[in-house]
This record gives sequence, C-alpha cells and structure tokens, in this order.
Amino acid sequence: MLARLFAAFTGRTLGRYQAAAVRIGFGLVWLAYLVREWPNRRMLYGDTSPWSLGLAERLLADNGALTVLPWFGGRLWFELVYHLAVLSAAALLLGWRTRASSVLFLVTVLSLQNRNVFLGDGGDNVVHLMAVYLVFTRCAEVWSLDARRPAAGRGGVLLWAVLGGLLLVCQLGDFSGESLTWTAAAFPYVGWAPMFWGLWAVAGIWWLLGRLRPDGEPRAVLDALAAMVHNCAMLVIAAEVVLIYATAGWYKVQGSRWQDGTALYYPLHLDYFTPWPGLSGLVASALLPVFLISYGTVVLQVAFPFTLVSRRVKNALLVVMMAEHLGIAVLLGLPVFSLAMVAADAVFLPTGALRWFAARVAGVGRWIGLPGLRPPAVPPPAVPPPGSPASPLKASPALDPPPPAVGGAAPLS
Repeated sequence: MLARLFAAFTGRTLGRYQAAAVRIGFGLVWLAYLVREWPNRRMLYGDTSPWSLGLAERLLADNGALTVLPWFGGRLWFELVYHLAVLSAAALLLGWRTRASSVLFLVTVLSLQNRNVFLGDGGDNVVHLMAVYLVFTRCAEVWSLDARRPAAGRGGVLLWAVLGGLLLVCQLGDFSGESLTWTAAAFPYVGWAPMFWGLWAVAGIWWLLGRLRPDGEPRAVLDALAAMVHNCAMLVIAAEVVLIYATAGWYKVQGSRWQDGTALYYPLHLDYFTPWPGLSGLVASALLPVFLISYGTVVLQVAFPFTLVSRRVKNALLVVMMAEHLGIAVLLGLPVFSLAMVAADAVFLPTGALRWFAARVAGVGRWIGLPGLRPPAVPPPAVPPPGSPASPLKASPALDPPPPAVGGAAPLS
C-alpha cells in the first residue's frame, strides 16, 4: 500500500484539475481586484499613497520583503509594474506561458502587497501564499492555453532568453538593492536570487532535453522530479487550507465573542462591513440567524480537518463552506477574502465534480458561440469515383490494408 502511494506520488502528476482550478481562481481574484482598484491605484500603492515610498523603504529594510517598486521612483515605473500585474494575472488565468506568467504573477503580487502592508486583510494573505505555491505546480496541464498548444515553438525560447536577460540586468544593477540577494538573514537563509535563477535554469534544461533526448532517461528523471515537486506543492496548499480553518476555529472557541454572537452582531452595524444596510439590519435584528451563523461557523471550521477522512462528509462540508464564503462576500462586502478562500477550497474538490462543471461551462460557451469552445468540424469522407483503383466496386479483401492497431503507444508530449 505504501509502495503504491509512494510510486503514485513520485511517478505522476496528481490533482491536475484541482491545480488548474486553484490557478484560475486566484488569477481571477487578483485580476478582479486590480481592475476594481484601478482608479485608486496611485493612492493605494503609488506616488500619492499616504504610506510614502520612504516609509515603505524603512520597513523593507527591517523585514527584507520583496518588492520592485522602490527600484525606480516615480509614476512611470509604478504604472509599468501595476499594469504588468494585470497582464500577468490575466495570463495566469488563461494559462498562457504558465511557467513564466506564474513567476511574474508572484513578483507583482509581492511587489504591490509589500509596498503597502497596511492595506491587506486575510484574503490578501491567502493570495500572497498561493502566489508562491503556484510557481511549483503543474497548474496548466488542463484548462489552459498551454494545454491547447500543439507543440513548443520558438516563442517560448525567446521568452526564456528575454526573461533571463532582464534577470541578469536586475541582478547586476545597483537599483535592485537587497531584493535579489543570494542569502537572507532569517530562516531558511536563502534569498530570492537562487530561486529565480534556479527556475530559469530548470526551464532551459527542460527545453534542451526535450529537443535533444525527448525519450531519454534524463528527461524522464526530470519529469519525475517535476511531478514530485508539483505533488509536494499541492500537499502544501492543502495543508495551508487546513491550517487556516483549524486555527481560525480553535481561536474562536477560546474567546466569548463567537459564543455570545457579538463577533457577527457588531460588524453588521459598522459602515465598513455593511454594503447593504437593509440586509445587514435584517440579519442582525433576528436572533436565530445570528445564532446559527455564529455557532455554525465555529463548528464547520473546527470540524473541517477531521472530515478529510470521509470523502462524502468532506464534499458536503465544502459546499456549505463555499456558500458561507459567498454569503460573506455579499453580506459583509469582503469579495477578495471570500473568493480567495473559495479558490483555495478548490484543492479539495473531487475531480468528477470539476470535470462536470467544466463540461457545463463549455456547453454554455458553445451555445453562445464562443470560438474556442466549438467542437472541431469533421469533414465528410471522400468517396472515390466509380472505376478508380480506390473505388469500393473494385476493392479486393485480399488487397485491402489491415485495420490500424488499437492501443499503440502515444508519443511523449
């Protein structure tokens, strides 16, 4: 049993659909946030922010967080980074050049969030963590433009060379400061430079082995290592979600706010958490909804880690928790936090449910006429004219070619 589990963990990519769902979810969440805050971008992260660049640099000198915004002061550099964040989020959402777009997604997420850490909430922290984990996953094997691309062309090599050149300029330039160091003062004592250069080198080795020895043992070993790294990253994502719910539930149990219902009652009377004052007042005025939501939230969060041993109970609980997060997004006006948790919960969704949902979405897309979701047209079989050598009127069973073999080995992609 353990041998089979170890062979599956190290030999093939697990959770491909779950990884794609997490990628699409977080790409959509961050893209929607950037588009929504586009009119306020300069006040939040730019040159007109109350948290000035000088104050941010003093804080960055203490915590060593990664951000590229202090490299060049001024509005032009900020606008470039912000709109690069929009493009990288869209590329990650669509699964276009995902190995590169996931790294750019990571850099832009950290750059904006670390520029002004006082703007973040629980949802931003989840996006922050998942941006790191997604870099190490094979999240574009399904439901992506990369999966629809028939073969690797020169575009990927050109993109790899351009990114390598930009990384070299940033590494050697004085403007990067302490952002791209090889070592760090705190655990694990490794800076960002080894990670970025390692990812760049692995991508180059992968392409080189695919060109020279696509069926060789080095490529197979590298593929197995990549599968193992992906599986480890998916395991870390699952553990992170469990840890979020477990700690939130047990902290709620220790206090009295959730026992007497004030943890929900008070936010429903604050202007910041009441986008719909009438709806919030209606919920807060009734004792039963406040009681059910308060105690139900604590019970669900505490019980979630223990439900993973039962697939049916876990799936039922996931539906309830996702519905609760959507309710929080509407009732309390926290869309980023709620949608980020829904995207993180997708790591536990069953593959059958994800494929069923994708089939329904594809069906709707074909119905409204989206070009990428139409089934390919099959041309009618050509009928040779009578009297030709290929005509069925002159075909001989002894001269007909045998039927093609079924179940042949497919070439490696």
